[in-house]
Amino acid sequence: MSNKQKFPLILTLIAIFLCINSLRAEENQDSAPPRIIKILQTSDIHGNFFPYDFIEQRASSGSLSRIYAYVRQEREKFGAENVLLLDNGDILQGQPTAYYYNFIDTTQTHLAARMLQFMGYNAATIGNHDIETGAAVYDRYVRQCPFPCLAANAIREGSNRTESYFKPFYIKEIQGLKIAVLGMITPAIPLWLPKNLWQDMYFESARSTAERWVPYLKNVEKADIIIGLFHLGAASNTVQGGIEEDGGLDLPAYVKGFNIIFLGHDHRPLYKKSDYENGESVVFLNPGANGNYLSEATITIDSDGRFSVDGELVNTNKYDPDSGFLARFRGDSLKVSLFVSEKIAVSKKDFSSREAYLGPSAFVDMIHRIQLDLTGADISFASPLSYNTEIKKGDILVSDMFKLYKYENLLYTMRLKGREIKDFLEFSYDLWINTMHSPDDRFLKITQKGKRYLFERENYNFDSAAGISYTVDATKPYGERITIDGKMKNGKRFSLDADYSAAINSYRGNGGGGHLTEGAGIAPDSLTSHITYSTTVDLRYYIMQWMKKEKIINPKITSDWKFIPKTWTDTAGKRDYNLLFNP
Repeated sequence: MSNKQKFPLILTLIAIFLCINSLRAEENQDSAPPRIIKILQTSDIHGNFFPYDFIEQRASSGSLSRIYAYVRQEREKFGAENVLLLDNGDILQGQPTAYYYNFIDTTQTHLAARMLQFMGYNAATIGNHDIETGAAVYDRYVRQCPFPCLAANAIREGSNRTESYFKPFYIKEIQGLKIAVLGMITPAIPLWLPKNLWQDMYFESARSTAERWVPYLKNVEKADIIIGLFHLGAASNTVQGGIEEDGGLDLPAYVKGFNIIFLGHDHRPLYKKSDYENGESVVFLNPGANGNYLSEATITIDSDGRFSVDGELVNTNKYDPDSGFLARFRGDSLKVSLFVSEKIAVSKKDFSSREAYLGPSAFVDMIHRIQLDLTGADISFASPLSYNTEIKKGDILVSDMFKLYKYENLLYTMRLKGREIKDFLEFSYDLWINTMHSPDDRFLKITQKGKRYLFERENYNFDSAAGISYTVDATKPYGERITIDGKMKNGKRFSLDADYSAAINSYRGNGGGGHLTEGAGIAPDSLTSHITYSTTVDLRYYIMQWMKKEKIINPKITSDWKFIPKTWTDTAGKRDYNLLFNP
C-alpha cells in the first residue's frame, strides 16, 4: 500500500478514535456524580457553648462543642470549600458563659466571637436577645467577629432606609453558584426592649425588607441561590401596633426568589418544604435552641448545572463533643466555672418556681422584695421567669441568680393608675387560669403536647403583684376576677382613680406580653411617658448586690393575694400541678 493510500486510512482511524473518545466522554459525563454543597445553620444557642450547664452545674445536651464535631465531619466528607456555616442569632444571652464575657470580662475578644471564628462560620444574624445585652456588648461582638453580622431590617437612624445598622447580606460563590444570604431580625424589638438599647436604629417589617433586597440580590448581584437567614419564628402572629413578630413561613408567598429560609427565635425545630402559587419551592429549617439540632440544607448540582435543594435536622446529641474544641477553650470554661461558683449569700430554706403557679410563692416574692427595696415603689409586678427550677437551702451561688432571674431585663419604676393596675392583673391571670364552673374543672390553662402537659401560654407572663392585697376569683370571667382591698402594705389607701408607682421589668414596661397595652389599655407610644426611673444595668446584677448585702436570706411569702374559692382551686390546682411536674 502506497503512502497516498495509507493517509486517508489514518485519517479515518483518527476520526473513529476521536468519535469513540467523545462518546466515552459523554458517557462519563452522564455518569459523573452530582456535586454537593452543604449549608449548615445554628440558631438560639443562648450561650450553650460547652456540653455543661453552668446554671445547674451538670453535664448538658447540645452545645457548640457537639455541633463542631458534625461540622468537621461534613467538611472532611465534602470539602471545606463546599460547606457554608451560618448562625441565626441569640447567642449572647442565656448561659453564664455569655454573661461573663458580656459584662465581667470585657477586655479580651468575646468568647462567642472567638468560638465562631475557630469553627469557621461564614456569617451570622443578630437576634433580639443579642440586642438585649446593649450596644456596648453587641457592637463589640460584631466588631470582633471576622465575618459579617447581618440584619437588613435594622435600619440606622437618620439614613432614610439607605443604611442598615448591621450588614444586610453576605455573598459567596461555591462551585460556580453565587449564593446570597439575606439576614433579618424580628421587628418586634421595640415592644420588649428599652430604646436606649437600640437607640441608633429602627426596625422595618420582614416583608418590606425582603421586597427591597431580594430583587437587588437577583438583578444586581446576580445571585443564583438566595438564602434567608431570619431571626423570625415560623407562624404568622401580629402583635401590638400591627407588628408581625415572626411570619417566616408566609414570606415567600409575597416575595418571590427564596430557595432556602433558615428560621429561629421561637425555639421550635422545623423542617418543611413548601410549594407556593407563585411557582416557588422553598426549604424551611429551624434547629430550635441550645444546639440540640443543626439545620442542614443540601444543594445538589447535576451535570447540566441544574440544582435542587433538600434539608434535614441533625440531632447533635448523637455526636461526642469535639476534643479539639474543648481543649482550645478549656481556660474559658474554667473562668466561668469559678465565676458561677462564687458564694454570695446563704438561704435558710429551699424555694422553687413550681409553687408560683398555685398562689403566692417565696420564689416570686423574693423578686418582689428586691424590686420594692431597690425602687421604693408602692407596688411590684413580677413573674416566675424560670418554668421549673429550685434554689436549695444553704449557700447561694452566682449560678443560682440565673435560676431566679433568667433574662437581662432592666428595672423600671412606672406611674400607673389604680384602674390600670387592676386591668393589668385581670389580663395576667387570664393568661394563667381558666374560669371554673365546678371543682372538677381544670384550674390552670394547660394542654397536653405528646406525653407532656405544658402551659398554653408562656409562664414568664404570669405576673402577680406585691404591695396590695387582692383576691383572684377563679369562678368569674376575665374582667371580673380581681378584687383589690382598700389598704396597701405601705399604709396608703388603694383607689382605682389614684396614681401609684410600680416596680416592673423593662420587658413588661415596654409592652412585652401585652399587660400594659392590651390589658391596662395604655397606648404603646405613650408607655415611655409612664417611666419615671430605670436602672442602667440588668436587674440580675442588682439582685446579686442585694444578696451580698443581706448575707442571710429567709425565703418566705410576703405578698398578700390568693385564689378563691380556696376549696376548688386547691383541689384542682393539685391535679394540674401533678400533670405538669409529676407525670
